[in-house]
Amino acid sequence: MFFEPSIERHKTPERKGQIEVICGSMFSGKTEELIRRLNRAKIARQKVEIFKPSVDKRYHEEDVVSHNETSIRSTPVNFADDILLLSGDCDVVGIDEVQFFDEQIVSVAQKLANKGKRVILAGLDMDFEGMPFEPMPKLMAIAEYVTKVHAICMKCGDLAAFSFRLSDSKQKVMLGEKDAYEARCRKCFYEDKK
Repeated sequence: MFFEPSIERHKTPERKGQIEVICGSMFSGKTEELIRRLNRAKIARQKVEIFKPSVDKRYHEEDVVSHNETSIRSTPVNFADDILLLSGDCDVVGIDEVQFFDEQIVSVAQKLANKGKRVILAGLDMDFEGMPFEPMPKLMAIAEYVTKVHAICMKCGDLAAFSFRLSDSKQKVMLGEKDAYEARCRKCFYEDKK
């Protein structure tokens, strides 16, 4: 007797969207963790799209690059809404340096997740003054998963959660690397902030 499988058994399972946030200070491995998760999704044969703010050209014009020089191809965008237009039919959307986007990124992440996409965002949770760095707090509140990664304090070697700016600039957004910032623990951050 010949058995014909039912169509129901071969239906693609409905994708359920979710939002994951990777946060922490400068040099804590946020981008490294984002790249790791995106590469694992690629191994699982999921269609992945990666975005970063076009203002971030520190390591490469297009690629997302970690401080350890691990990289992955990405699409630079000027506005958060561009991500909605460019994400197409992918399964996973990765977004790096989320703190450089405006509040619209929160709505964009919600819309993508509501369409069944896995949205993975990485960014600084605090600014150089040790205050919440918008829009990260809102993204952390709506996320199903939040991972806080830590650096090593450049003064004492303890775990670091703060980004200490080495210059006197009061500008909220100032792109920089090891020449402009150091990771600091709470004690060393506030001692030198005085």
